Amino acid sequence: MKAIGYRVAGPSSASGALVDFELPTPEPGPCDLRVAVRAVSVNPADVKLRATRAPANGGPAVLGFDAAGVVEAVGRDVTLFKPGDDVFYAGAIDRPGTNSEFHLVDERIVGRKPATLSFGESAALPLTSITAWELLFDRLCVTQHAGKRNAAILIINGAGGVGSILTQIASALTGLTVIATASRPETIAWCRKMGAHRVIDHHKPLKDELRAIGIEQVQYVASLTATDRHLPGIAEIIAPQGKIALIDDPAALDIVSLKLKCVSVHWELMFTRSLFHTADMIEQHRLLNRVADLVDAGVLRTTLTEDAGLINAENLLRVHARVEGGRSIGKTVLTGF
Repeated sequence: MKAIGYRVAGPSSASGALVDFELPTPEPGPCDLRVAVRAVSVNPADVKLRATRAPANGGPAVLGFDAAGVVEAVGRDVTLFKPGDDVFYAGAIDRPGTNSEFHLVDERIVGRKPATLSFGESAALPLTSITAWELLFDRLCVTQHAGKRNAAILIINGAGGVGSILTQIASALTGLTVIATASRPETIAWCRKMGAHRVIDHHKPLKDELRAIGIEQVQYVASLTATDRHLPGIAEIIAPQGKIALIDDPAALDIVSLKLKCVSVHWELMFTRSLFHTADMIEQHRLLNRVADLVDAGVLRTTLTEDAGLINAENLLRVHARVEGGRSIGKTVLTGF
């Protein structure tokens, strides 16, 4: 089968950063689906791994997490899916990635593909949807209801992949006032399209930006990038007994400034359940099915902004370079081999 991988850790400009090659078609384990991959998307996690983690035994190692495709074969213990089912999922960090014609994935982290979306539109959603959902409901413990908006969440980097779907989920399923950050005209417009009630500039002091829209403090902060840089501003605007959730990897994070307000800090990593085979691992299957239901009901929409063409090393490398530059809006996908 066709696959795309990397031989050396380093920037996208490095020789062998991504290469096309052939692999044997894998055989599913007891709980595995073998999925014929129809579309994939690129996430910052792909870029980070390619840049920092050397492939075992000289590689090439296959990257990729998000995928949408068709179940082609199943393991002996599979009960949730059958061959021919359309699915979407975000894979696991400790298994080969989705940038291949066929891919193995545990059925407990797979959902049914939204019927109203194409494979490409669906592939934009899994990793970011799981991250956003877990961050909002499992880490910040926000209640799912769309009542009176008497509390606020600040989403730093609202136009990114996670920010785009988190904005939608928080706006549609909670009673929170959703404030996203963005700095360019196109990212500001995108945040509003995703459902943000207000948009402020994260390059300016957060306290001043919030005051300009009549808000003194927020109860929740979703810090999706540069948390170490934004933390002093967050400490000023977070409400007493507020909650912060982050997904990035600061080299260090001194949170002593949050003690007086008794602020809690939560990490979100959507790979934790599959990496440690937690007892509630199947919650990601249920979560993705819920997202598919919401998409098909018109409550949520895809965050796809570009289809970059066929799934091959040349096209993937171009998208990796763009994600590396930190100026992506929504999600870029690739479709077909």
